Amino acid sequence: MNQEERIAEIKKLLKKEHKLTTRQLAQHFQVSFDTARRDVLRLTTTGQAIRIHGGLMEINQNNVPDFLARNQIQFPVKNKMAKMAKKFIHPGQCDFIGSSTTLKLMCPLINGMNLQVVTNSIDNALNMMESSLPKIRLLGGVINKEQRFIFSEAALDTLRRIRFNTAFIGTASINKDGIYMPNMSDANIVKIAAEHSNLVVLIAENYKFENQNSAPFKSIGLDKIDVLITDSPLAKEKKSYFDSHTQIISVLKE
Repeated sequence: MNQEERIAEIKKLLKKEHKLTTRQLAQHFQVSFDTARRDVLRLTTTGQAIRIHGGLMEINQNNVPDFLARNQIQFPVKNKMAKMAKKFIHPGQCDFIGSSTTLKLMCPLINGMNLQVVTNSIDNALNMMESSLPKIRLLGGVINKEQRFIFSEAALDTLRRIRFNTAFIGTASINKDGIYMPNMSDANIVKIAAEHSNLVVLIAENYKFENQNSAPFKSIGLDKIDVLITDSPLAKEKKSYFDSHTQIISVLKE
């Protein structure tokens, strides 16, 4: 049994047991402790489970974890994805950067660059405060404290009056017909920003294709995505969801 097969089986076991130790996994699959530990790391660093002392725990599938909870997982992979996304930022641009724990990690990387950034994320803005550049426009409105983004009808009007070079966006889940968010307000922000951008870059890990968390609000169709930056290479079926023009970049090796 290869790692992908074990990962699928571990996810089934988590649904039943809710919590598993690394030693239990080693015994269940008749593999070494180090192999089981690598499986635990694979699941926890890609946000498919929560790391606990001695093993892993199921993520609550009924709700999307809030921003601070998501911020504690997947740091190694998120950093790789953030660095890849930064390659699409160039001096002189006017870009939108949406609320995302991965995009939050990209923001410090562009400190000092001569460009303009519009964002609805408090954390994005704070992470670009180390130097006078880039210029930052933080959209105004009501703060969603759990997901740490700002929304208002005025913010939507502001977005409609800007033409972006690139919109960098995240998502809670991906279906064949588009990307989905847990909040209608955030979905609307992303929709308008993407519609007013020359290039749309989506940051999303593989597990978001199977994410069962509650994210009922469609933002944009997958045909609007120009670049997808993900963790591990996509299966052929998932690749088929996207148009042929979409550039798909995985930061982990096969």
